[in-house]
Amino acid sequence: MKILLSRTDRIGDLILSTPAIATVRASFPDAHITMVTSPYNRIVMERNSDIDELIDLPREVKARTFGAARNGFDIAIALAPRSIDVQLVGATGAGIRAGYTYQRRWIARLTSRLYLNRVMVSVADPELCERRPNLVVPHEVDQLLELVSLAGAANRREELRLDVRESDRAALAHLPGHPVVLHLGSRWFGQGSTAESTLALAEELRKRYDPVVISCPEESERYAQMFERRGFTVAHSLPFYTWAALFERARCVVTVDTGATHVASAVCRPTLVAFEHRYFRLNSQEWAPYRVPSVLVRKPEFADETSLAHFRARIVRGVERLTTNDA
Repeated sequence: MKILLSRTDRIGDLILSTPAIATVRASFPDAHITMVTSPYNRIVMERNSDIDELIDLPREVKARTFGAARNGFDIAIALAPRSIDVQLVGATGAGIRAGYTYQRRWIARLTSRLYLNRVMVSVADPELCERRPNLVVPHEVDQLLELVSLAGAANRREELRLDVRESDRAALAHLPGHPVVLHLGSRWFGQGSTAESTLALAEELRKRYDPVVISCPEESERYAQMFERRGFTVAHSLPFYTWAALFERARCVVTVDTGATHVASAVCRPTLVAFEHRYFRLNSQEWAPYRVPSVLVRKPEFADETSLAHFRARIVRGVERLTTNDA
């Protein structure tokens, strides 16, 4: 049997797909499984033995052209609800072509039938969540497990997977052990938060939970000196698996970034996530930390001093909850 899986979007979403990928492997142990990623997110799968072949979708090649050149598959599954992945899977001509879309994406629901013969419809819609506050949205991991079940993969696996190695851990030997890690995703610096307030948060955390290590991705490097001048240890632009190893050694991870959230979940660390004020109902269900102790905080709508002070206080209390019973 030959199986093709496609997910060409974000790193965090591909991490959330690893239980579904493991489920496909466990359900079809003798199959040859090909995984299609983008050059950006392929890092997640480079060490993953649940697949036999890893292929990038070149940026310059149309998804349908790429898929049509890969025939002979028995099952093809689009793990992302995007036209690129759906069209790629459809073009393979596999006997089972599965994918999913969202309830209120009417055009996508219609066009998906042109490419797929097994379609799952998700209720994960931001407007529906705002209008129906009692709506329960399954976590993305559970939606993906339902999707691969639709394609015949019934031997369910639920663990996220990132293969951190001893060499990744050894690269962090110079950093303090067992820290609270504050990840400086770009959303700390706008839309209900500011650089100054984030620095104040870091200082409040340090007073209670020293050491605090700042994880600084390339996108936030211009803010790094603010923290270094105050004496914080800053881990600059770590390679992906070294970054995961930093989270692995943390007492807890504090972040506004869902990609960082899913890395922390994959290495089984308690996580506090500050989700955006808008669409909090959806985001806090579909992309919450998965199967780890967690606290979810809503960013303020406006970045006035009173709102920011309350926001920081909620985060500090949340970290206290996550670290109180820390071994």
